[in-house]
Amino acid sequence: MNNQPKNPLHGVTLEQILVELEQRLGFKAMGEQVNIKCFTDSPSIKSSLKFLRKTPWARDKVEALYIHTINNKPLHKPRNKPTKQSESSQPDTSGFVWPSIKK
Repeated sequence: MNNQPKNPLHGVTLEQILVELEQRLGFKAMGEQVNIKCFTDSPSIKSSLKFLRKTPWARDKVEALYIHTINNKPLHKPRNKPTKQSESSQPDTSGFVWPSIKK
């Protein structure tokens, strides 16, 4: 059995990654960080899964965003409770730098 205790993606499915990012950031912020149509044009978990499973470069960027987000940002309040959102409630993603991805 291959143990990967230091790999933050070990045991985490792509669907879990997308759900967590959508809860923390929302599709709008995800689309700003990773400019792909499945986040900017009629976004859904299902369409994002379909695209990311076929597109390794985009999946690498989403995984990098996920790792950055879970290491640096607290989880937002659940969406089922109505709250007023201000600009200050949006997570600060200005410190995020894309890692180089070799093709």
